[in-house]
Amino acid sequence: MEAVLTHLRGAIERGEYAIGDKLPSEAELCRQLEVSRPVLREALRALQVMGLTQSRTGKGTFVIANAVEDPTFGDYAASDLLEVRRHVEIPVAGYAAVRRTPENLDHLAHLLDRMERETDTTAWVAMDTLFHLAVAEAAQNPVFRRVIEEIRDALARQSAFLNELGGRREQSNREHRAIVEALIDGSEHDAVEAMSHHLDRVETTLTDIVRSPRTTSSTEGGPEA
Repeated sequence: MEAVLTHLRGAIERGEYAIGDKLPSEAELCRQLEVSRPVLREALRALQVMGLTQSRTGKGTFVIANAVEDPTFGDYAASDLLEVRRHVEIPVAGYAAVRRTPENLDHLAHLLDRMERETDTTAWVAMDTLFHLAVAEAAQNPVFRRVIEEIRDALARQSAFLNELGGRREQSNREHRAIVEALIDGSEHDAVEAMSHHLDRVETTLTDIVRSPRTTSSTEGGPEA
């Protein structure tokens, strides 16, 4: 999928598909790139998240921009989502460190163990959002959980995007482990630092994906299947 995405993104950024142009049909792109339809559809979804294309029901996929600026996850732009996460999840981690119950810690430890064993990206992404909800619950303020619930779909979409294109899963597991260890220790400072580091790495990976055109791998024969 990443090879297909790189190829199509490069073609758009080089102007081979101009703003307003319709991309070839899925069947045609599958033939050109020699990939399966599920792989192609993943790449097309990623192009939409990046803000390069728009799918119009019954009409096809159209180019709406020639450069990636601010990906959108569900109803929210990545920059807006990250800004809110910094203002909410960092202090929430601090509150959770001093307010968590034994039940909260057991739940988080169980989730973390499952995430570290999970190999399926879709299942891992689902648990990723549950992890952040569990940290909010440990802060013992229902408003915090409600905020995370509101952005839950966007968090899942962002998590899937970063894992598909940024290989974030193992690194994220380590960052989650540091957060849980800080909560176990009851250290507000360490919990705040661990969550800050986690969100820093999310931002860095997202920025790398957005800023790196990675068009040099496009070849005359297209990407390998």
